[in-house]
Amino acid sequence: MTAQVRIPLATACYSHDDCAAHLTPEGHPEQPARLQAVERGLAGLPLLRLEAPLGAEADILRCHPAAYLARLRAAVPSDRIIGLDPDTWMSPGSLQAAMRAVGGICAAVDLVLSGGARSAFVACRPPGHHAERDRAMGFCLFGTAAIGAMHALEVHGLSRVAVLDFDVHHGNGTQDLLWAESRVRVVSSHQMPLYPGTGHVSERGAHGQIENLPLDAGSGGAAMWRAWQPALERLRAWGPELIVISAGFDAHRDDPLAGLAWTEADFARLTAAICAVAAGCCSGRVVSTLEGGYDLSALAASVAAHVGELARNAR
Repeated sequence: MTAQVRIPLATACYSHDDCAAHLTPEGHPEQPARLQAVERGLAGLPLLRLEAPLGAEADILRCHPAAYLARLRAAVPSDRIIGLDPDTWMSPGSLQAAMRAVGGICAAVDLVLSGGARSAFVACRPPGHHAERDRAMGFCLFGTAAIGAMHALEVHGLSRVAVLDFDVHHGNGTQDLLWAESRVRVVSSHQMPLYPGTGHVSERGAHGQIENLPLDAGSGGAAMWRAWQPALERLRAWGPELIVISAGFDAHRDDPLAGLAWTEADFARLTAAICAVAAGCCSGRVVSTLEGGYDLSALAASVAAHVGELARNAR
């Protein structure tokens, strides 16, 4: 008889001061103050606080080609902020910050899969879910969630990993990086039409393993639940061994970049439902990584709701 693995009742949080050194132009929504708002949301929660290590090149190269990484390294400015495109900027500390996000999610996957914690939240920036295989875009340099999923598959030998994305913008980068990966099921809800213009229901992946849930502007939490509830039941039937969350909070009703009109209670409800699937399939193992969220007060409240549910479900 195989002994049941006992996972400690804890939620870890990975962060690093380097992530505040990714600078953007004045007035840009993806700003260092987002991390201060995240910390306000995390205050008082029962978390195991850990420093995000630097990401390994091998982890990045599972999703991005060496030529792309070399191009980013060559682009790092010495004393100014440069634009990689009209939305995506790089400062002297940006690549180091992005490497912390990669290292944070891989360390979180290691910790959760080794039994060191039930769940984890990676409070790093820049976000990642718009970064395509060889293109930085939408504030993002590396596909953090996709890299975490591939780390779980290739380093830990998992065969079924889910990536769930509730950022208000479609994770075109995650979809691009995992388009042909049959071992990963991707589910994304997002406002449509909206940047980046992808995420139609017809975009199914090479193996039909991608499920897009486009939502109308102003549709609110009720529409969110109608879309996610059956999707989570399908996910439960598939039986993931780990769930990775792209946790964007820009679907909040106060966010300036979109208009889905969710509340903190909606983020809490969806997180609790994801945790329930994880409890039934994979001993509650969930790793979440920060994506969007640009109204600072709404971001703090939404992070508190999301990570609070992770912590409650880890008890």
